[in-house]
Amino acid sequence: MAVREAAADSPVQARDEAAALLFERAHYRHDPRWLLPVPPRLCLACALELLPEPGVSLVRKKHVLSCFRDVLVRHASLVIQLVAQDQRVCIHFINMLFGLLCNVEDGSIADLCIEVLIQLTTQLKLEQTIHCLLDECHKELCNMPSMRGSLATLTLLGKLVDAIPTLASKLVIEHGDLMEHLLRGLVYPSEGVQASVCYLYGKLYSSPMVAEMLSGHFREKLYPLFLSMLDGAQTKELQINCLGLLRQLLKYDLFVSMIMNKPALVESTESVEGLPGETSLPLILKKILLSRDEILQVASTHCVTAVLVHSPEKYALAFIHADIPEFLFEHLSSSSEVLVWSSYNCLILLAEEPLFFSKCHTVYGIESVVRSLQGSLRMNNTELHKQGVLLFAEILTRQPEEIKLFTSSAMCRDAGRALQEAVSSPVLEVAAEAVKATSAFLRKDHQSVPPVQYRELRALLEAMLDRCADFSQTPLSRRSLGHASSRDVEKDILRRGKFLLSTLEGFRNACRLAVEFQSEPSAQENPFTAPSAEKEDTLEAFSEFLLSACDTFCIPMVMRHLEQATYPALMEVFFSILHSLFVIVPHMKEKFSKKLAASSFIRLTLELKARFCSGPSHSALNQVCSSFLHCLCISLLSAPEKTEPPSQEELSAVSELLQDGLPHISSRSPESLAFLSDCQYVEGAARQRQHCVLLLFYLAHIHADRFVSEAELFVAVRSFLLSLQDQGEHPPLTVFRASIYLLAVCQDKDDALDEAVVSAIRKFLEGIPDLHVIYTHHPLLLRLFLLYPELMSRFGHRVLELWFSWEESSYEELDDVLSAGQPTLPASLAALFHILRSSPSILLILLDLIYSSPVDIGHKVLIVLRTFLRRNEDVQVGGLIRGHFLLILQRLLVEHGTSPSEASGNLPSLLSLLSLVQLRNESEQELDSMSMKLLHQVSKLCGQCSPTDTDILQPSFNFLYWSLHQTTLGSQKRAAAVLLSSTALIELLEKMLALTWAEEGSPRTTLLCSAWLLTASFSAQQHDGNLQVHQTLSVELGQVLKVLSFPKKKAALLSAAILRFLRTALQQSFSSSLVALVPSRAQPPPAPEDTALAPLGTSQVLSLVTGLQNLLVQKDPLLSHACVGCLEALLDYLHARSPDMALHVASQPWNRFLLFTLLDAGENSFLRPEILRLMTLFVRFQSSSILSHEEVGLVLQGAALADLSSLSNTTLQALRGFLLQVQSMGLLVDHSTAQALQVSLEGLSPRASSAQLPLQDMLYPSLQLGALARSGSSKQWDGVASCFRTEVCTVYSPVL
Repeated sequence: MAVREAAADSPVQARDEAAALLFERAHYRHDPRWLLPVPPRLCLACALELLPEPGVSLVRKKHVLSCFRDVLVRHASLVIQLVAQDQRVCIHFINMLFGLLCNVEDGSIADLCIEVLIQLTTQLKLEQTIHCLLDECHKELCNMPSMRGSLATLTLLGKLVDAIPTLASKLVIEHGDLMEHLLRGLVYPSEGVQASVCYLYGKLYSSPMVAEMLSGHFREKLYPLFLSMLDGAQTKELQINCLGLLRQLLKYDLFVSMIMNKPALVESTESVEGLPGETSLPLILKKILLSRDEILQVASTHCVTAVLVHSPEKYALAFIHADIPEFLFEHLSSSSEVLVWSSYNCLILLAEEPLFFSKCHTVYGIESVVRSLQGSLRMNNTELHKQGVLLFAEILTRQPEEIKLFTSSAMCRDAGRALQEAVSSPVLEVAAEAVKATSAFLRKDHQSVPPVQYRELRALLEAMLDRCADFSQTPLSRRSLGHASSRDVEKDILRRGKFLLSTLEGFRNACRLAVEFQSEPSAQENPFTAPSAEKEDTLEAFSEFLLSACDTFCIPMVMRHLEQATYPALMEVFFSILHSLFVIVPHMKEKFSKKLAASSFIRLTLELKARFCSGPSHSALNQVCSSFLHCLCISLLSAPEKTEPPSQEELSAVSELLQDGLPHISSRSPESLAFLSDCQYVEGAARQRQHCVLLLFYLAHIHADRFVSEAELFVAVRSFLLSLQDQGEHPPLTVFRASIYLLAVCQDKDDALDEAVVSAIRKFLEGIPDLHVIYTHHPLLLRLFLLYPELMSRFGHRVLELWFSWEESSYEELDDVLSAGQPTLPASLAALFHILRSSPSILLILLDLIYSSPVDIGHKVLIVLRTFLRRNEDVQVGGLIRGHFLLILQRLLVEHGTSPSEASGNLPSLLSLLSLVQLRNESEQELDSMSMKLLHQVSKLCGQCSPTDTDILQPSFNFLYWSLHQTTLGSQKRAAAVLLSSTALIELLEKMLALTWAEEGSPRTTLLCSAWLLTASFSAQQHDGNLQVHQTLSVELGQVLKVLSFPKKKAALLSAAILRFLRTALQQSFSSSLVALVPSRAQPPPAPEDTALAPLGTSQVLSLVTGLQNLLVQKDPLLSHACVGCLEALLDYLHARSPDMALHVASQPWNRFLLFTLLDAGENSFLRPEILRLMTLFVRFQSSSILSHEEVGLVLQGAALADLSSLSNTTLQALRGFLLQVQSMGLLVDHSTAQALQVSLEGLSPRASSAQLPLQDMLYPSLQLGALARSGSSKQWDGVASCFRTEVCTVYSPVL
């Protein structure tokens, strides 16, 4: 129902509204063209007649004006087209509206009239219309007896000038007397009128030309009235318009000077009657700042800023004395972004005045700044962020050091966190300002509030470096146009360079802060940290972080930027950072400097100096680069890698040399080489620069930064040394060390040094007390000293000693590796071997080194010589070494004859080397006179030792044993005669054999093994050659049998050696002239039935057999060979004395179990030599219960099917002996198998039965012989086993 009523009423309302817009009594006369075709349907002619009609209500007039305004806004072109057809209509329309404006008292209608007049005037753009309106306004103001009704006219003028700025000059020029009316309006007691006048004045003074014309008017009339009015304004409208006028006035220096000049203010005030007392703009603005209206506060702040923009140094004092900064800081807590931004700007300008800080305004307001900055960073207003950070940076930068800005560590922490957030801003401009603020924040006076927040500082620096790294890695901008793209890239690079520079400046300040805190005990760590907590808040941890951050961030970023552009200012800051890090982390400077040198920083610095510092420009960069190079060089020289560090005096001299010379080095590398090669007379200062250049090349080269050609550098250094010699100069030790190093490593391997250069080097070296001060550990330097006889003869011994003292390789490990057959050699050792091969006489120097050097060096030399002799068997140096060793040994015996153990600690090493040389001889080589002399001297040496001198006796016994065995039969007899003539040696052996029963299992066990083997060899040689015995030695037979019958654990080697001795005694039927086997003291007299076995008894024989069986069960190859050999000799001895006893021993049922135990060791285990010899023994004694005929046939069949070529010589000999023994016994069942086997054996060419073995402490005892046999090294095993076996190929007649 309501809807239907509304639909019914709407046509009625539409008709009433249309009727209200038409003037009914006159509309019928109007031309239809005046009726607008668009809603609202307004007739312009009706409006012209209706609006001035007195009888029409104000409401209707207001409605018509409102509709006309809307039409003018929406359909301006349609209205203007109608009105502009006749200029008279335009003027009539203007006059009608102005008349309505002047006569109506309703403010809303007046506002509509003003709005319509402004729109109509600006849309018509007719000069005559504008002049008409101005004339009407002028006439109205002039005819007005008072300013009471002038509000509308003044408002119209103000808005008209605002809409058409060019009217300002016309108004002043053509209607100049209006200014007097405006002054009347200022003093009229209506703030509305005053506000309108101020608004008009503001629009007039917004034009610079009009402002100049009205400058006198302002100075003489307007100025005092205006300030008084501003000070006394009560309404917001007047306050805002006054501040607007003030803003326009403050654009000009003249008006600012007038307003801020107090004397002029006083004079003007006195000339105007009725004005209040003296006032000032700062106080007025302060009063407005105290208001609670944010608009007024913003306007006031803008006015302060407008004054300060002209000259902060002139006008800031007045505002500071008025305490305006205090209120500006308070406004920073406002929620209005505009007010905060305005306060930021104003405070930034005030911060240029030192009084701003000395009156402690910043101390009062810093908390507000920090909190405001934290809050503003959460807003999405980039300009606010930027201005806030800029203000903070200004305060941090300009704050005097004597006035602490932060009064608590909490405030300092909050400031750091605010900066951290600002630095991380994605907006580059904000981040850039934040980086600058961070740089200012990192000052000692800002951070000295205990405790120092090192953790927060670290987080701030990490954020700054991360932001810089992110920005530096963003891709450069590209455009399609080539020139535009190039310009954009250059701009991007420049922008990155500036940001990187700011970041580096901040990092440099952090480094400076760390240096300054080193002298502050209270700044070393946070005293409130718990003792158990991790020490992160310490200066040491912060300093190490700076070094790590520089290595991780700063250096890579700078290096990447250098690929695009090089800015001297940036590099100056960068190198000052590197220079300061040497002081910040002194315990890390060695590692840091080596890394810098290895990363080509010497080259980089020299290139920078050559590029930018060749002239007087960039002196700061030159100085910081020189300081960095100085610290880098001194650090590298103080902790060299392969040379002795210089003394403190040398280091001080080099430091002074570098300090004086480096600032004058600014040439490129080719020029520096030419300067170093200068052969003309070189004066003192130039010589110092040569020294500096040489040291730089040396340090760069030694750290693999080879930025000059080695050939050119070699020529330059050679010329430098010759120049020194020609001028009779001696270079500093450090310089000479660098020279000789570069000369050695840069020399072409095929070219030799000139004789003059070698002579100069020798002359310089002779003036040095010890070569260690100039020695650098390098193979090429060693080659230099050993290649030229003039240098080797004089300095070879000391250089080699230094070489081995610097060698860091594990020589024990090297010895093991080479013993295992791996051919790889360290590079340094390979270089030395190459030198030794080219000049074998150097081996004599090495021998002297073994004798005269400290034990550790002598041991290294020994291993090196061992390795060299093993790997270079074609180099014949045996006679050379043995002859030199004989001289050393003779000298030693003369000097320390009674106590050789007090001689050189390297004597054992020399003896070991002698044994190795002996091993290199051919097995059938005749002993010459030199060898006999060595035998005599070594035996004499042994005779003067005690059994405790293990280190000397062990290698000596090795040498004696091999000299006795590795020669011809005739030489063996001569050698044995020489050794047996040494009664002291025989007495020593007797003492050592007696120690066996007491020291079995002791560290001297290997030496005891050697003694038993040597005694057995002496006895065999004496018995076979019927040599004269000068001294006999006694051995308790019972103890020998006891040791073999009841062997101890881990005594297999000793048991094998004693078995070798017992086998010799059995073979000689205990009839040796040298060895007397005496019965034990507790041994009972022999039984009658034992007479035939004497000196053995039946029980001893059975006990010995049991012991041998037990030893065989251990399956140790060496021990098995010795046991089988001893068992063979025992059965031969028993067979000769008591055949029944021999058969009894050979036919024991336990022997079959023993044999099958030995055979249970894998496939073809019967082909092991000890098992074949054992089976041969059983066949010989016809022990069919132990080994049947069928089993013999199976063994032969298995041997015929085996690959005989893979068997060792020892095994082949044992197999041949077994076959011959079976054939002689007539036990062959399958003759074809035996014949095929025999053909196979005969077809195999005989191989050397003795092989040269690696030298060890004792040839047999110290070898892990069981492991050696199992390793499958048949050649080595043959030589070892030959000592413990008999000639197994001998065919015995059957026993029965």
